Amino acid sequence: MSEKDFNEIFSNRLRFYLSKNNMTQLELAKKLQVGTTSVYNWCNGIKTPRMDKVDAMCNLFGIMRRDLMEENNSQGVKINVLGRVAAGIPIEAVEDIIDTEEIPEALARTGDFFALQIHGDSMEPRMYEGDVVIVRKQNDAESGDIVIAMINGDDATCKRLVKYASGISLISLNSKYSPMMFSNEEIINKPVRILGKVIELRGKF
Repeated sequence: MSEKDFNEIFSNRLRFYLSKNNMTQLELAKKLQVGTTSVYNWCNGIKTPRMDKVDAMCNLFGIMRRDLMEENNSQGVKINVLGRVAAGIPIEAVEDIIDTEEIPEALARTGDFFALQIHGDSMEPRMYEGDVVIVRKQNDAESGDIVIAMINGDDATCKRLVKYASGISLISLNSKYSPMMFSNEEIINKPVRILGKVIELRGKF
């Protein structure tokens, strides 16, 4: 097996266990006390970690080395990558399908999923134009989650959700954009709808 093939297997398995444990790349970097660039490289098949870091990940996830280092032959599930989601059209009926992505079968059993291509720079430096996010369909999420939301019938947008007693904010990661704040009344009347929670980012080059 070539180094490239091994790196790809490791990256696929690592992304699977991050999703399964609802852990972000940033959280993994903090737990392992490594730089975010290192985790990014592991998740994108650019490099693989030293064995002490592999063992640390195994302890975190409660798995064996082989779970990260050997190919899992179970069948993946393909989901559509949507270029945009417009108001009034159910996710299943959107025709702007630009690609497909594969998610692990175990993950697919936990809900209904779609993928969405990121447009614009409002989520930089974490998400860039053309990146793809894997989204679990749900109409609510926890404060702090990254969500896909639809506001006043416009195209769906990717933002961080923050909840308050009086309403919510949808916050861009790019500091040049101001938070969008909505009262509980505005959430109903505009309306503001949560379409799903982002569970994985797949960067594109």
